[in-house]
Amino acid sequence: MSQAIGNTALAYARVWHVVDARQRVLGRLATSVATTLMGKHKPIYDPASDCGDYVVVINAKDVLVTGRKAEQKLYRHHTGYPGGLKEINYETLKEKNPTEVCKPDSTKWYLDMPGTQLFVMLSLCGLQPIRKAVSGMLPKNRLRDVRLNRLMIFEGSEHPYEANIIKQHGLEQQQQQQQQ
Repeated sequence: MSQAIGNTALAYARVWHVVDARQRVLGRLATSVATTLMGKHKPIYDPASDCGDYVVVINAKDVLVTGRKAEQKLYRHHTGYPGGLKEINYETLKEKNPTEVCKPDSTKWYLDMPGTQLFVMLSLCGLQPIRKAVSGMLPKNRLRDVRLNRLMIFEGSEHPYEANIIKQHGLEQQQQQQQQ
């Protein structure tokens, strides 16, 4: 007799979580967000299926890094041209675009040679610190981009997903500390 329950719609239902990044360390925040995006907190977790939830990160501008990482941590990417290695440190990156959202339609068509079109996806999506940290903690497979599309990051505490939120992480602790 099989004990498998099956893929019920209720078990795979996606829940919306809100995470407050205020005064939280970047790496520790990213691990909890990545776990929620993968669905590891659910009893039906399977690495090959996409059963994770939506995550909304608020107050992204107030995230912390430990030690001297703000001055020393470098993000590197290559343009594809000789000598095209670009480096940007954490402080500059955070000031430049702390909450830039990757849209799948942010693409650019250009002509390389007459009659030939090349499709280039703009790689600006991976340039924000929180999204970059969460991306590094997700498995490197074809579900990675799908999971990252369910991550919404906002600079302040206002966001358009208030009606969807079911679970809140980190907000109760801060309210208790403010009352004391």
